[in-house]
Amino acid sequence: MANQKQSGPEPPIKVSTINCIDLSNPDIGESVALLKQACLDCGFFYVVNHGISQEFMDEVFAQSKKFFYLPLNEKLKVLRNEKHRGYTPMFDEVLDPDNQVHGDYKEGYYIGVDVPENDPESEKPFNGPNVWPADGVLPGWRQTMEKFHHEALEVGKAVSRIIALALDLEVDFFDKPEVLGKPIATLRLLHYEDQFSDPAKGIYGAGAHSDFGFITLLATDDVMGLQICKDKDAKPQIWEYVTPIKGAFIVNLGDMLERWSNCMFKSTLHRVLGNGQDRYSIAYFVEPNHGSLVECLPTCKTEKSPPKFPPIRCSTYLSQRYKDTHADLSVYEKHQA
Repeated sequence: MANQKQSGPEPPIKVSTINCIDLSNPDIGESVALLKQACLDCGFFYVVNHGISQEFMDEVFAQSKKFFYLPLNEKLKVLRNEKHRGYTPMFDEVLDPDNQVHGDYKEGYYIGVDVPENDPESEKPFNGPNVWPADGVLPGWRQTMEKFHHEALEVGKAVSRIIALALDLEVDFFDKPEVLGKPIATLRLLHYEDQFSDPAKGIYGAGAHSDFGFITLLATDDVMGLQICKDKDAKPQIWEYVTPIKGAFIVNLGDMLERWSNCMFKSTLHRVLGNGQDRYSIAYFVEPNHGSLVECLPTCKTEKSPPKFPPIRCSTYLSQRYKDTHADLSVYEKHQA
């Protein structure tokens, strides 16, 4: 069982103010300045006018709900496999083991880059064919999710170009074939149950964590729940809500980018608290190619600030982080008996 969190009242909750990047803004200098400030300050910002229509975003949410409304026995037919594809049941993930009594009060569904089994590339971690509900169960579901996966990747690449400029790199430093040409890009549909979280008792919608990879694009419904902690070392930690904005992505930096930037840009602690309402969100994790070497960027090291981490391959790093936070697949055997 996880250690109980220290007793005592939680500090008062406030709403965070974070920058908003308009991808249609012709003044790239303004966008770079806003993004750089956000990355130095809290590692979170909004992205609007990203090119995905509101109508299509609404459709993706509607289709996501249709899956989660299915009976559990139907969802268990598409359980997560070793390639991180498919359904993750309630409590499958434990993001903050020191403070959580149970796993996260959420269920999810992973959709990655589709690589056929007979393709040599499918041997790599995170590569392989996607797992889909039967078309007769959810007609058109697969097509909707594949389209969103493709469009969200383009948004991620657009954001990566602004990040590159904010780090004084060439605009295409990340958006080039050897980095984001064959990315480990993962779409994850999420449903948080209508539970009340209680941090004092170790009960969370999603435990406190920072994301593992490069950047995450998050679309949410209008139910508040996401919180960030700008200073993870503060005692006590101060948590601030991030307000949902219709049609916007909430973007946050992952640990891999913090490592790349020699801790100049921040990967920020965040969590989800339930308030008794069902909550739906759609996370899109943008990670580089498997073989991308994550090492201190030339613009982020000086004599006084040498590289803090050794170089590591993207897939090696991600594989370990997923293994640390997800249930071992052997626990699913009782569902498949």
